Amino acid sequence: MTSNIGWELYRSFLGVLREGSLSGAARALGITQPTAGRHVAALEKALGVVLFTRSQVGLMPTEVALALQTHAEAMESTAASLERAATSQGEGVRGVVRISASEVIGVEVLPPIVARLREQHPALKVELVSTNRVQDLLRREADIAVRMVRPKQEQLVARRIGKVELGFHARKEYLLRHGTPRRMEELAGHAVIGYDQPSAFVRNAGKALQGYGREAFSLRTDSDLAQLALIRAGAGIGICQVGLARRNEALIRVLPRTFSMKLETWVTMHEDLRNSPRCRAAFDALVEGLQHYIGSQAQAKMGRARTRASE
Repeated sequence: MTSNIGWELYRSFLGVLREGSLSGAARALGITQPTAGRHVAALEKALGVVLFTRSQVGLMPTEVALALQTHAEAMESTAASLERAATSQGEGVRGVVRISASEVIGVEVLPPIVARLREQHPALKVELVSTNRVQDLLRREADIAVRMVRPKQEQLVARRIGKVELGFHARKEYLLRHGTPRRMEELAGHAVIGYDQPSAFVRNAGKALQGYGREAFSLRTDSDLAQLALIRAGAGIGICQVGLARRNEALIRVLPRTFSMKLETWVTMHEDLRNSPRCRAAFDALVEGLQHYIGSQAQAKMGRARTRASE
């Protein structure tokens, strides 16, 4: 009989399928490795099939496992919907809300927004996940996400905030020592801070950088926070958000008319959480705070333009 197979067995099955190992699935799901192994073995016994075979690179899914994946993911989505429906009930703004954002936004921009939110709603607990990996709102890895790409899933409620501008910056002391480049070609003579491993964002940035890639970087790191710290320390020239650089008088924008990237910014959550008081309060606070952050950039840019016009 397979009708009584518990969801936790399929949950562990999906974990192994995505992570490629029992240990990886255990870490992702917050369970022990033996428990993940028992779940997979129990599912195989209940279904009468082999789901994974061992290889040098980990556990490889069989054709049966791949055929089951879509159905198991549908169960996962239903389980997440049940959890969202349950946690959206109750009176007042209280309980836990989990917010996901990129490293830089999570560390440099959101803390004062979250602080104001907690002052207004002290019974609310906030889990802030700073990661450059796009967390899946459909699987409830987060309740609300701040994203730099437009969400495509129809089940998500999304609010466009505006565009965050990025540009080259360097510490004033670095430019005094090494000079200020006036053309992109002159960057070759400087310590340029950039990525180590390419990503989708990096590939898009490469178009704006006119092919200026990994081998041209003297300092390489995939952490946006580390890149920002290197710029602030005067290690070289790197890309960061214009609004963040403007907070530090020691940082100077380089090649402003030659290079500029603008990232669409969205606040998103699952539509099932629309009527949840805690998620609604957090969603609205993020929208208001981020609009202020982006709006202050636009006002500063207009102010500089008026200054140049009057000179």
